[in-house]
Amino acid sequence: MNNKIKSFFLIFLSLTILGSCENELDLQPEDNREGPGQVLQDPAAYKQFLAKVYAGLAVSGQVGPAGNPDLLGLDEGFSQYLRLYWMLQELPTDEAVIGWNDGTIADLHAQNWTSGNEFIRTMYSRIMYQIAQANEFIRQSSDENLSAYGIEDSQRAEIQQFRAEARFLRALSYYHAMDLFGNPPFITEESPIGAFLPPQIKRADLFLYIEEELNAIMGELAPAPHPEYGRADQAAAWTLLAKLYLNNEVYLSDKGSAVADQSRFKSTSEYYSLAATNSKKVIDAGYELVDDYQKLFLADNDSNGAQNEIIFPIRFDGINTNSYGGLTFVIHASIGGDMDPAEFGVNSGWAGLRTTPEFVGLFPDGADSSDEREMFYTEGQNLEINSISSFSDGYAVGKFKNVDVNGNQGSDATGEHVDTDFPMFRLGDIYLMYAEALFRGTGDASAALPYINDLRERAYGEGNGLVSSITEDFLIDERGRELYWEAHRRTDLIRFDQFTENGVWAWKGDVPQGTTTAAFRNIYPIPASDLGVNTNLTQNPGY
Repeated sequence: MNNKIKSFFLIFLSLTILGSCENELDLQPEDNREGPGQVLQDPAAYKQFLAKVYAGLAVSGQVGPAGNPDLLGLDEGFSQYLRLYWMLQELPTDEAVIGWNDGTIADLHAQNWTSGNEFIRTMYSRIMYQIAQANEFIRQSSDENLSAYGIEDSQRAEIQQFRAEARFLRALSYYHAMDLFGNPPFITEESPIGAFLPPQIKRADLFLYIEEELNAIMGELAPAPHPEYGRADQAAAWTLLAKLYLNNEVYLSDKGSAVADQSRFKSTSEYYSLAATNSKKVIDAGYELVDDYQKLFLADNDSNGAQNEIIFPIRFDGINTNSYGGLTFVIHASIGGDMDPAEFGVNSGWAGLRTTPEFVGLFPDGADSSDEREMFYTEGQNLEINSISSFSDGYAVGKFKNVDVNGNQGSDATGEHVDTDFPMFRLGDIYLMYAEALFRGTGDASAALPYINDLRERAYGEGNGLVSSITEDFLIDERGRELYWEAHRRTDLIRFDQFTENGVWAWKGDVPQGTTTAAFRNIYPIPASDLGVNTNLTQNPGY
């Protein structure tokens, strides 16, 4: 069945993404592979099809870790969704530098990328591929197609829930497209199958689309927490809505150019109120903080108690989701110098990723902080970064590990691939979002103080580290301390106006002491390769 799903899926994706010279839509494969009309007569096939959509966030091909890629012409390691997303969210910030010289990777931290940057281009391609996957599931699971495939009414309820999850996954990728690129191409299940040039959507219009999609599927998603860890439920949708609303001033800064009726937009204060409301829904849904912060980032974070804090993970398994992206990349690339890979549950270090002295400074006593969230490796490492290419310059970060709570290595006996799930959404983030939404909306975040102090108590213990008030500076710094290396930092710094024109850290702007950069870099360019093909697209300003 898995091979059948893969076969017809690849057929339809090739039509959706690559186009076709045929005018007919009832194309058939030239070999003996079964099409959707045969495979999707079995209700069990829909869950396997949906699994491929989820897997698009974790793997980069059909067999892994290399050999049968989703996207031709791209290295399967660096073309994996989470690896690229992590790089674009972390490398241009104060939280991470990388010592490698692969292609134009150094331009990310220097913030001097161009529209030809291959890492930006590949993230763009991966997002659009992921959206196309979700579109195809949504298209094939319509009421009309379910009837055509002979699916009985009694079998449809679960499939409709799967369809809502596919719509959530599509909304998530469109959120990433909006956040990273501003004004991407726009395709849905209603788009033509075959050769066509997708229209470009304005950022503000995409904001409205994502909002409407999430609200439309809310009643069809499973109540939170989902009984099957790793699947999207109502809390995942509430979290994404809260993130959308919390960033409203960034995403709607040019809403006057939107095609939509301007009356459809709410006021800034209303959006912050909605961010708070949706955050509180998640808080009240039954999730709870795990007792030990480190458990969130271990190989057994799906079972050691951390699963009760994680709202939506990208799941990894050292045996079944082999990829050189995701947390395999983050864990291996964080190890070098005097660090012992075995302590991290892997077979080698790739000597790439470290952090900046400015980020170390967010912890009151630097590497000697009593904040248990501080996980810097300093032996043999210099605080200052005199040379980005030297792994010993800059403290290493030991946050993610491929060992369980007892120190046992993950399931891959070779130590190559990891079991650690990536916590894309978790309750600790929601607590901070709730506080910020209240602060930005009314200036009074006192209702969130108990939640913030729950985080601080976990970090310091014995009643230490508690705060009595919340300020803007505290919020951005605390988000760094709580959420570093979890792919939030770029978006956070932009929201706090510290990413380009105001924030300074080592080697930003490609100078040792750092410098400010131009505000147009708050969004990435539309890749030149797509502009050259799709005449419907207009480049983002500044590029």
